[in-house]
Amino acid sequence: MKKRYLIAGGATAAATLAITARLLTRPRDADWDKNREVVFHSDHSRFIDLDGLRVHYQEAGDVAAPPLVLIHGFGSSTLVWSKVFLDLATAGFRVIAIDMLGYGYSGKPRKGEYTIDGQARVLMQLLDRLSIERAVIVGSSYGGAVAATCALDYPDRVEKLVLVGTVSNNRPLDFTLMRVFGAPLVGDVVSPLLIGSRRLLRMRMKRVYDRHSWVLDERRVDARHQPLRAAGTQRAMIRTVREWNAERISRDAHLIQQPTLLLWGENDREIPMADGERLHAEIPGSRLIVFLNCGHLPHEEYPEAFTRLVRDFVS
Repeated sequence: MKKRYLIAGGATAAATLAITARLLTRPRDADWDKNREVVFHSDHSRFIDLDGLRVHYQEAGDVAAPPLVLIHGFGSSTLVWSKVFLDLATAGFRVIAIDMLGYGYSGKPRKGEYTIDGQARVLMQLLDRLSIERAVIVGSSYGGAVAATCALDYPDRVEKLVLVGTVSNNRPLDFTLMRVFGAPLVGDVVSPLLIGSRRLLRMRMKRVYDRHSWVLDERRVDARHQPLRAAGTQRAMIRTVREWNAERISRDAHLIQQPTLLLWGENDREIPMADGERLHAEIPGSRLIVFLNCGHLPHEEYPEAFTRLVRDFVS
């Protein structure tokens, strides 16, 4: 019996040491210079300082063209728009895709405000610095909640609104991973290991593509994985979950006055079609278009159709 206790104790100690080593050897932030080669459209990347916060964004198209701003979802980056980024510019827009606070290659301050409201304010600061008074705002998933908040809180700055598989409530917090991220103490230790796991990331990415997981390649996985390895990104994701409050989107959807296009995947397992239908019923005059045989990211599964729909809606 004593020998059994010793073996168990040794295994626990070894596991603790392994976890500690993983946490201590994480990069503090995503290294742009080292990772530039895996970043999609890196030649369009820009960095700007907003009150001491370094923000990474990508820009393409004529600066005199109508501005179109793209906001990614939870745990993502500008990568999620890479299949439509240049095509939207070719369609006649000044396209700006931002890495939100704490994500991709933007700054990840320890005391940053990782809330929907906070992300909306950073976006407004970016538009100010770029001398953009009004723009079409396109948001995917959690970024859709940020886009809707911009429409509600800064209505004069939002020309039109495109919401893609948009978060509009707190139900995503019921997912197992999200419950782990939100758990005090245990979440602080376990979450970084899960977020930094390339294998788990690949499984998650396949999940969102419905039947089109063939669009996933290793470069795409690598481009997504590199920022997720960083301690700053992991901290930002944990903070985002713990400060998550998206119920306002559903509650105040009827107050959105901008022309609104809702785009949803028929088989979205992250944000169900029912949420899109509720937003469609609440937002006055909105249009809802459903992509058949599609998961959570129609702009990745059907980039040509997505570009055409956005172009026609805005024009």
